[in-house]
Amino acid sequence: MARTPKEMYIGLAKGEWPDYVMGNPKPEDAYSAMVSPYPLYMPPGMSFGSPRPKEYTDLWGVQYVTDEITGIGISKPNVYVLEDIVHWDRYIKKPEAPADFDWEAFTKDQLKDIDRDQKLVSLMFSPQAPFQQIMNFMGFTEGLSAMYEEPESFLELLDYLLGFYLPIVEKGVEYYKPDDLSIPDDTASRYAPFFSVDAFKKFFKPYYARLAKVMTDRGGTVTFHNCGKCEAFVPDMIDFGVKYWNPAQTDNDLETIIDNHWQQDGFVCCGGWDFVPEDYHKVTEEQIRQSVRDSIDKYAPHGGYVFGGGFLGMQANPERSAQINGWVQDEVYAYGRTFYSKKAII
Repeated sequence: MARTPKEMYIGLAKGEWPDYVMGNPKPEDAYSAMVSPYPLYMPPGMSFGSPRPKEYTDLWGVQYVTDEITGIGISKPNVYVLEDIVHWDRYIKKPEAPADFDWEAFTKDQLKDIDRDQKLVSLMFSPQAPFQQIMNFMGFTEGLSAMYEEPESFLELLDYLLGFYLPIVEKGVEYYKPDDLSIPDDTASRYAPFFSVDAFKKFFKPYYARLAKVMTDRGGTVTFHNCGKCEAFVPDMIDFGVKYWNPAQTDNDLETIIDNHWQQDGFVCCGGWDFVPEDYHKVTEEQIRQSVRDSIDKYAPHGGYVFGGGFLGMQANPERSAQINGWVQDEVYAYGRTFYSKKAII
């Protein structure tokens, strides 16, 4: 009997080869569904997965502007809410959670159209994360300096943030009963992490681990979203329970990571596609399709791999963006469906 997409995806984290190259699925082949109690942590009027307005303010008071190309919100340059890490408590106050939030009704509504036999339910608790949040409070120069100059105060602020987010995760796991918890943060640039492995262990690993434990104690999996060249953190990610890493960008040595950690640790790389054409307007369909085939040829033979990639750009030209992403999705399906049988990998 053929396995469902959910069974294959979960099987990957157990070291099992998939029947085909998974990734960028068509709706009928989707292996996961993302859910979130977004009214508890997003600015009023904003919904989970919706386009960001040009400017907005998060629940902590940070002002954001939306990049016109990608549609991603970044903290407004030179406008910061935290001036002194030592006295962080003068500036940073926990948001007021809606007192009348109906967990049961909200959860039921989000889950009503999800076939849980076919799809893994992943709980995304926040679009923001501890490292990013503090950098948005202070800016990168002051924020990174604070880690090294005032580590105790930095740790106090992290604990304060966790005091807000952890109860949301606990309630979310209680009501959604998800299969997976998705934890986001971006701790590296394209070329290197923003801080050392020791700093990761000291400041952030304990934070992520407390969130992850809520899920792993129930036998579920953890997905960790971490952009950039953050391969140095992989052993610690595995240590606090991560099974799926996205977007697993190609600046990392993904082949070695899969070989060393997939079947041994059940660690799956979801990504492996960072193709950037010289001109979005002139890139051809064949160039896009070949780039997809190249990624699959490179990483899929190693096994613990899910293709993941798409254009965030072209916000001002959604038709073109949709066309490019359509080519990507179609080629993953067309080429990936028979990849293992044709290549005789298994």
